[in-house]
Amino acid sequence: MDIVTLSLFLLGFLFLVVGADTLVKGASEFATSVGISPLVVGLTIIAFGTSAPELAVSVQSAYAGQPDLTVGNVIGSNILNILMVLGIAAVIAPLTVNTKLVKVDVPLMIGVSVLLYILSMDLMISRLDGIILFAIVAVYTTYLVVQSRRDNSVIAEAELEELEELQKHSQESSVWVKVAYILVGFVLLVLGADWLVKGAVVIAQYFGLSELIIGLTIIAIGTSLPELAATIAASLRGEKDLIIGGAIGSNLFNISMVLGISSMVAPNGIAVSPTALNVDMLIMIAVAVLCLPTFFSGKQLDRWEGVLFLAYYVAYTIYLLLSALNHPQLPLFNQVMLWGVIPATVVLLGVLVWHDHKQA
Repeated sequence: MDIVTLSLFLLGFLFLVVGADTLVKGASEFATSVGISPLVVGLTIIAFGTSAPELAVSVQSAYAGQPDLTVGNVIGSNILNILMVLGIAAVIAPLTVNTKLVKVDVPLMIGVSVLLYILSMDLMISRLDGIILFAIVAVYTTYLVVQSRRDNSVIAEAELEELEELQKHSQESSVWVKVAYILVGFVLLVLGADWLVKGAVVIAQYFGLSELIIGLTIIAIGTSLPELAATIAASLRGEKDLIIGGAIGSNLFNISMVLGISSMVAPNGIAVSPTALNVDMLIMIAVAVLCLPTFFSGKQLDRWEGVLFLAYYVAYTIYLLLSALNHPQLPLFNQVMLWGVIPATVVLLGVLVWHDHKQA
């Protein structure tokens, strides 16, 4: 592993983050300048933008014939978005949970996660599977746009004035500048994804790690940096309503759009390893299900629940490291988690949900 490969790998990370930010900035300003409301921009373009690094890396690795990186990137990012991103945000300040999230978006995230597992049971995400997944994100986005238009029909006068001011401000700069932002962001994403994937393969070979492990850890963290940075900033600014919706929406886009498009461009679909199917995908589903009781209890994600999320992410990382090293303590660790920590968490959350239900 030479210094050039390592440098390109690190530059790939940087290009992904900068490229995603530039792409979102250009697309948002362009959409606002042509009269699309900030609400629609946030629910569609921004949601797509935060998943753009995952899309770039997964498409590149799928086309290059590295399916473990593709699958590992999506699964790892989804686990990280809930456990680390929401965990850190909740520790900074408790997060308010919108009722719609509990009733619609979280169940949809769980359903899409389970559907991915079912489609992958033959150890392959075919092009037909990809079309099914992509159709879900198309319907979901259409639903968001229709809902936002209904909301816009009752926008208060002050909000209309704010929208007009945003449009006026956005028109002060040339449309070509906004288009240039979009193109530059896209180029940075493509270059960053290419260098990151090539560097990840070399690193995996050098240290004897599987591409799945690299995808679940290093690549997942790298492609989730935009979500993590945006979430911390939003939490510090007190924009709590945006944080949970952003994480849930990103997970939906990761499965439906990222894997959907990746499986359609891959020459022979995306192969799914038995480990990814029987371990990591099940953990992703369990993490998605974990959102229901934690969001339902008190209608907010408290600091101690944020600590719980972070502790589970640390435990998952330890599991990955023990697994990668074939450590002799791995069976003991699994037993402690399966028969001790997880059941205790289920009982605790069950008691809290029952208590909140009795108080309602």
